[in-house]
This record gives sequence, structure tokens and C-alpha cells, in this order.
Amino acid sequence: MHEKRFSGDITRLRSAERVERLEVERVLQLCLEGGSYKDVLDVGTGSGLFAEGFAGHSMVVTGIDANPEMLPAARSYVPQGSFLQATAEELPFAQGSFDLAFYGLVLHEADDPLRVLQAAHRVSLKHVCVLEWPYREQTFGPPMEDRLSPARLEELFHQAGFIQWECIRLKNTDLYRLEL
Repeated sequence: MHEKRFSGDITRLRSAERVERLEVERVLQLCLEGGSYKDVLDVGTGSGLFAEGFAGHSMVVTGIDANPEMLPAARSYVPQGSFLQATAEELPFAQGSFDLAFYGLVLHEADDPLRVLQAAHRVSLKHVCVLEWPYREQTFGPPMEDRLSPARLEELFHQAGFIQWECIRLKNTDLYRLEL
């Protein structure tokens, strides 16, 4: 279970090149656009890169990661945040616990993407944002066989109970904003 989880140098997740490639601030702005959010669940938080950004927007941040080695790094960057070991399929939170749930490059790594999205739907009050690699060859990111096609993503969103979604194509990634 969770064979695709990140293993390697955690500092690599915060390299200037990666932060630029992921357009972190642009992603944060798009996730927060048009809403009033006080808290966020960062699923697959890793080193806390996006959690740190959300905290910088005055949000209460909770992060989870299946890999316990990630949690100390996330805590070091976001000391005011709360970080727990958990899987995206089994979120240890009550229904409607967060205004926003954010999934940064994690859905393609999930053992059961449908269960992940169902859990996201359950714990979110307002929106879910899913940042994913586009379904095209790139010199970075996962191999094509690990990427999720737009058709597969739409099927999963529908099956998980989302009523509407949109895809915003960024330079290197796609951001899906899902409505409950």
C-alpha cells in the first residue's frame, strides 16, 4: 500500500526550480479566488510547501501525509500548523471539518483515487482543489502510466459526488477546482 509515495531528499521538494515550476503562489491564489476560507486541509503535505503558502494567507492549516518522515519538515516550515500521519483514503476528520481541501500532486499517487475524492468530499465544507500533472509527456513529474487522463479525472469527480468542476491549465500542471 502506498508504494508510489515520495522517498528521497526532502529538500528537493523545496528547490527554487520546483517552486517556480509548480507556480505555488498562483496555485494558492486560484484556490482561494472567489471564496472566504478560514481553514484548509493539505492532503499529502510533504514538506509543507503549499501549507506554508496557505498559512501565509492567514489560514489555519492542517496537513496530512502517509509518510511520517515528511511531518517534521512540514512542522519546521509551518510551526503554527497541525500535521498528522494519515492516508488520503482514510482522513481522520469529521464531515465538513474544513472550508477547503487541497491535494497537491498527490491524487495520481493514491492507491484508490475514488476513495481519496470521496474522503475529500466528506471533509470539505466549500471546495476541493486538486493540482495534478497534465496528461502529456514532460521531462519532469511522473511517467505517463502514473498520470490521470482528463476523462478519468472527470469520471472520478462525478463518482465521488462533486456537482461541478473546472480545470485551469497552468504552465506545468493542471488545477481542478471542485464544488460540492
